[in-house]
Amino acid sequence: MRGREQQRRRFVVVICCTIMVYGMAFSLSLYRNQTGDELLIHDVSRLFPERVEDIIKGKEEEALIKAVKLAEEKQLKISIAGARHSQGGHAFFRDSLLLDMTDFNDILSLDTEQKLITVQSGVTWADVQNYLNRYGLAVKVMQSSNIFTVGGSLSSNVHGRDPRYGPLIETVESFRLLTADGEIKHVSRTENEELFELVIGGFGLFGVILDVTLEITDNELYAGTTEKLDYQEYPAYIEQHIKNAEDVGLHFARLSATPESLFEDMYVTTYRTLTPDDEHYPEPEQLEQLYLLEEEKHVRRDKFFLGLARNFDWGKQLVWDLQQRLYANEDAVEIVSRNNAMRPPVAFLEYDSDNNTDILQEYFVPTAQFPRFVGLLKEIIEEEELNALNVTVRYTPEHQEGFLRYSNEDTLALVLLIHHPLSDEGIEQVRAATKRVVEAVLACQGTYYLTYQTFPTNEQIRAAYPEIDAFFCRKAEI
Repeated sequence: MRGREQQRRRFVVVICCTIMVYGMAFSLSLYRNQTGDELLIHDVSRLFPERVEDIIKGKEEEALIKAVKLAEEKQLKISIAGARHSQGGHAFFRDSLLLDMTDFNDILSLDTEQKLITVQSGVTWADVQNYLNRYGLAVKVMQSSNIFTVGGSLSSNVHGRDPRYGPLIETVESFRLLTADGEIKHVSRTENEELFELVIGGFGLFGVILDVTLEITDNELYAGTTEKLDYQEYPAYIEQHIKNAEDVGLHFARLSATPESLFEDMYVTTYRTLTPDDEHYPEPEQLEQLYLLEEEKHVRRDKFFLGLARNFDWGKQLVWDLQQRLYANEDAVEIVSRNNAMRPPVAFLEYDSDNNTDILQEYFVPTAQFPRFVGLLKEIIEEEELNALNVTVRYTPEHQEGFLRYSNEDTLALVLLIHHPLSDEGIEQVRAATKRVVEAVLACQGTYYLTYQTFPTNEQIRAAYPEIDAFFCRKAEI
C-alpha cells in the first residue's frame, strides 16, 4: 500500500510540475511581441503566407473604387481581407493589391417593421449583435462565433446553429458589388440574379461586396438543455426532435475528442423558445438582465486548459471531464437570449505560436450517413495520429441556392479543430490525412467546406463540387 501511495504522489507531483512549466510558458506567450514584414500576409492558419504589392484600408467607398481602378491600370490581382479566417491560402495572391475591409464597417440602416438591416461588408457580427440587441432583434444566420466580418461570411456562405435556416444566402435580400472595372452593381434574386448565386459562396472571385441587406429576427428567449446520446441514434433524433420543430431556435452537438474514448461520448444541446406561460419563464425583474449582452468570461482560464489539451492527452481528458460536469445534469435548464446564445466563447480562435497552428476542417454528410462517416473518421484520426482538439456537429437543412452548394439535402456538419506543427512534416501529415477524410466523406455522398485548407486533390474537389468547372468558366466570362 505504501508503494502504491508513493507512486500516486509522484504522479501528482509530475502533473503539477508539468502544469506549472506549461503555465509559465503560457504566461510568457501572452506578452510576446510580433514584428515582421507588413506585406507578408497570413490567414489565421499561417500555413501559406503570400507577400502582396500593397495594402489599402478603405474607410470610404470612393477609396475602394479608386483602388480597384488602380489595380486594373497596373494589371494587378486583387485580394480581399476581413478577419482572415478563410484558411488555406486561397484568399490571397502573390504581388496582389490587398483590400483590407475592416475599416469599411458602418451600419447603414435598420427597418424594424420589415426586419431588415443594411451593413457595410467590413462590419463584424459582434458589431451587428451589439446594434440589434437594443431593438430586441437578432441575426438569423451566422457562424457560431461573432468575430468574423459579414462580407467574409457571405463570400464563404456560412451556416449557423439555427435548424430552421440553411446557409447565410437564405437571409440575404440584396447587396452591392464593386466589380473589377470599378462599376457598382445592385444584386438580388431579381436584379443581376446570376451574380447573386455566384458571389455568395464565391470567395471574392467576382468582385468586392460593399454592403448587404439581411433579414433579421426577434431576440427570442430560450431554455437550453443538454443530454447524452449515442451518436448512432443521432439521425433519428434529428428527424424526431429537431427537423421542422418551430420552437427550436438553436441546436448543436459535441463528440468526445479524447484518445481513450474518441467519439464514444456525444452530447446534444438544444435551445427552445420560451413563452410567458412556460414554467421556466423568468420573473419580470429578471428579464432586463437576461437581455443584456454578455461578454466572454474566463478567457485566460479557457486558453490555459485548451493549451493543456493541445500538448497532452491527459489534458484532453481533463478538459472533456470538466465539460461533462456541465453536461451531466440533464435536468439543468439554461435561460438565455438568442443574442447571448449566439455569442459562444471565441478563445479557441485566438492561438499564436511560432511552431504550431490550429486549423479547422468541416465535412457535410447526409443525415442517414452520419454513423458511417463518424466510424470512418475515427479510424482515420487514430491511424494518422491527428491531434484533434474538438469536434462539434450541426444540422443544416436542405437548400437550393448558391452556385457552389455544399449540400443539396439535409446534412450533418462535423467541424474538427486540429492542432499540428508548422513544419513541413506536420503539414504533410495533415495533408495526407485530409485526403483520406475527403475520400471517406465522398464515399458517404457528402462534401467538404471550401473555406478551409486546399489539401484535397483536383479530382476530389470535382467529385465534391461537380459544378466547379462551370463556376470557373463564368468567372472567365463575367
